[in-house]
Amino acid sequence: QLKLVESGGGMVQPGGSLRLSCVASGVSFEYHQIGWFRQAPGNEREGLTCVSMTYGRTYYANSVKGRFTISRDNAKNAVYLQMDNLQPEDTGVYYCVAHQGITVDVMCGRRDTKWGTWGQGVQVTVSA
Repeated sequence: QLKLVESGGGMVQPGGSLRLSCVASGVSFEYHQIGWFRQAPGNEREGLTCVSMTYGRTYYANSVKGRFTISRDNAKNAVYLQMDNLQPEDTGVYYCVAHQGITVDVMCGRRDTKWGTWGQGVQVTVSA
């Protein structure tokens, strides 16, 4: 069975950076689409950025364009999220998710969570 393990969360000051990792075990990421979603307190889970492992096609939500970068390493079955210029509104639990047979823009636009294979989530706190 596919399992996703996330790491790299923590607390940073405004303007700081963090790099999150999502590593697959059990099966390969090959032919999957991978996304990073965030759930802030009191809010629904929202898609931030998604990538096709096969083609490298990416999608970014407007709120993170120019600050967050998703990258993939197919050989390591890993996806990374580089987060720069973090702000307090970026605080929340970050989840990676794997799915198949869906384009990255549609995947990141989903508001329900009853689909895909999700990681355990990592806390990111941005505070002075």
